[in-house]
Amino acid sequence: MKNHLKRVTSPKTWALPRRGRVFITRPLPSGHPIDQGMPLGLVLRDMLALALTMSEVRKILLSKEVLVDGKRRKDHRFHVGLFDVISFPGLGKQYRMVLNQNGYLALIPIPAAEASLKLGKVLGKSILKSGKVQYHLHDGRNLSTKSVSKVGDTFLFTVPAQEVQKVFPLKEGAKIITYAGKNAGRVGMIRKIAGRESTYNAGGKDVETVTRHLFVVGEKEMALTVVVAEQRKASAASTPVTISNT
Repeated sequence: MKNHLKRVTSPKTWALPRRGRVFITRPLPSGHPIDQGMPLGLVLRDMLALALTMSEVRKILLSKEVLVDGKRRKDHRFHVGLFDVISFPGLGKQYRMVLNQNGYLALIPIPAAEASLKLGKVLGKSILKSGKVQYHLHDGRNLSTKSVSKVGDTFLFTVPAQEVQKVFPLKEGAKIITYAGKNAGRVGMIRKIAGRESTYNAGGKDVETVTRHLFVVGEKEMALTVVVAEQRKASAASTPVTISNT
C-alpha cells in the first residue's frame, strides 16, 4: 500500500486545503472508513497546529505521550477515527474526533472525565463458540457484553478496558447525529423509524434519511461531548419532540 495519496483526491471530510503539496499522508488500514478519520500526523500538524512539519510530528510522537483511546501511538499514519479520543497526559488536554455541522471532521476539547469513555455503534453481531454474543462496532473493535442489543444500538464503554457502561437503543425519541450522507454532522431526535428509512427532527424541522446513517448518542440528551459548541447550543435551544404511541 502506498504511504501517500494525492491531496486533491483526499476525502471530502478532511477540512484541508486542496492546493499546495501534491501528496498527503495516507492513514494506515483500520476499522474506520478512510473518510471517517484522519492520520494522526495530520491531526497534530494541521488540526491542532502542534507542529509545522511531519518531521516535527514524528519527534513529538517518539518523545511525548500521545494517546488514542487510552493507548500510546507512535506512528504518524495511525488512523484517528470518528469519536476516537486523543489525550495528551503531559498537557492535561484531551479531544474527541467528531463531525461538525458541515460534515467535516473536527476536534473538540472534552472534560478529563470523558477521556476514558467512548460511544460505539453496533454494525453487526455474531455468536462465539462459547455461546457469547460478540458485537462489531463502527470503529472495527469487537465487544462481548451480557446486554442484549440490536444492530444500530450504541454502546457507551470505557477505553482502553472496553467495559460497557450503558446501551442506547436505536428508537424513536433517541438523540442522534447523522454520520454519513449529505446531512452528515447534523444533530437531532428520532421521530420515526420505518425500516430502512427514518425521520429525525433537527432545529424544529423534520428530515428524512437512511436509518443506517443515524448514530445514537444518548437517550433524550447527549451522553458525551460529541458535537462542536455551536451545535450544542442549537440542540439545547430546540424544542423537544414528543413521540406519540398512537
